[in-house]
Amino acid sequence: MRSLRILQGMVLVCILLIPVLIFMFLRGFGTNEYDLPIYFQNGVDNPFKECPVSDSSQHYIPEFSFTNQDGQKIGRAQMRGKITIVDFFFTSCPSICPVMSKEMERVNDMFRDETKVQIMSISIDPEYDTPEILKEYANEHHAISGKWHFLSGPKEETYQLARCGFILPTLDGNGVPDDFVHSDKFILIDEEGRIRGYYSGTNREDVDLLMLETKVLLHDKSK
Repeated sequence: MRSLRILQGMVLVCILLIPVLIFMFLRGFGTNEYDLPIYFQNGVDNPFKECPVSDSSQHYIPEFSFTNQDGQKIGRAQMRGKITIVDFFFTSCPSICPVMSKEMERVNDMFRDETKVQIMSISIDPEYDTPEILKEYANEHHAISGKWHFLSGPKEETYQLARCGFILPTLDGNGVPDDFVHSDKFILIDEEGRIRGYYSGTNREDVDLLMLETKVLLHDKSK
């Protein structure tokens, strides 16, 4: 009987210790870390030799300066110290751009009061997309002035920036809307100018993930 009571006591102690052990495990190993990738830490592959030769160090968005819908010069300098969400589009796009712009409206609304987050939508048809055209398009999509910039710049520089800066496939349609080729991706850029994520701008769940991971970057920056 005595040995049975000892055995029962040991079982009871073990049962009581289980929650304590679980708590200690979670406390020591259960930290909720959410690490975003940093793209192109060893440089960018350049198989077609269309981009400037770079070394094997971290890739950063290069310098550029385009004109926004309000006639202001906006570019790489304005990205420093901010989280920037970028896409490439054109206002006469008959296919994916309307969907992308509607999804970007959600991003615009989510971060409307967050001064550390901005959006840049860069036209790949700058000959048509003048600041006046971009202003109309911005108003149609309820863009917040100073928050969501619709940009146009020299065509050759724009395509170089898309392919070699943001690492996206982009082809000139020479004024024919159906012949333009560009990515549907939204690109998340941190305050240092590094690419932290690519997301389909035509997929609502992907855009939800973009907004979540933008908040993660904001949290990391505030530490």
